[in-house]
Amino acid sequence: MKLTFALILALQVSVCVWAQEWPQPDKELVEEYEGLKAVFFKRIVNAWEKTKAALQPTIEGSPTGDQAKQILEELSKRPRVESAIKIIGGLASDMEPMVDKARMALLGAYGHYLRPHIGEYLDRAITNIKPVLDTVLPHEG
Repeated sequence: MKLTFALILALQVSVCVWAQEWPQPDKELVEEYEGLKAVFFKRIVNAWEKTKAALQPTIEGSPTGDQAKQILEELSKRPRVESAIKIIGGLASDMEPMVDKARMALLGAYGHYLRPHIGEYLDRAITNIKPVLDTVLPHEG
């Protein structure tokens, strides 16, 4: 009985913490975040394309690369793999609103509680690391 009461109390407290209203992020902060996120994804895609282009000639000529290509083709034809991909895609699309809400809550909490204290330092750090990232991991092809 005591364990059940403690569990119910713990669940109630956790629900109350997540049910509270989080501060809304500033429009400027959201735009800055979206811009940084877009550039980050461009950097990742560009790095992937360059890596793929560099490795493709090596993989095409080797017997191991041909064998790996055949295995991947066979796996992609299996019904279980196709259904797993559809399920994962459906879960991702269903989770998207929840992830956006959590992201906005975290941006709001950052903007309200942390940005006045560390925002300038974080902005300066991002500005200082951009030239290094442009050299190592450029976002433009």
